[in-house]
Amino acid sequence: MDVRVVCALPPMSCPEQDYVRVHTCADPLDDTVTLATIERIVDKTNVTEEAPARKRIKTLIERQPMTQDEALGLATSYAERKGIPVVYADRT
Repeated sequence: MDVRVVCALPPMSCPEQDYVRVHTCADPLDDTVTLATIERIVDKTNVTEEAPARKRIKTLIERQPMTQDEALGLATSYAERKGIPVVYADRT
């Protein structure tokens, strides 16, 4: 299965209902260290207007030291294994 990597955060109304989001930032105590957070987002909102919006966010990795490339590689590998078509990644 091919995983599409999009180098931007997902829009508020994302067409995918199951995707992986990668966020990296500098460690506030040491700007030479990059911290990564990887989350799986599952949007179970029904298309009817009466149904409430339901989004499940599962944090896989939270603020762990790793490079942007390592985080993106790990997220892409996870997405391939789980059959998730898209990985959104910020590039800050």
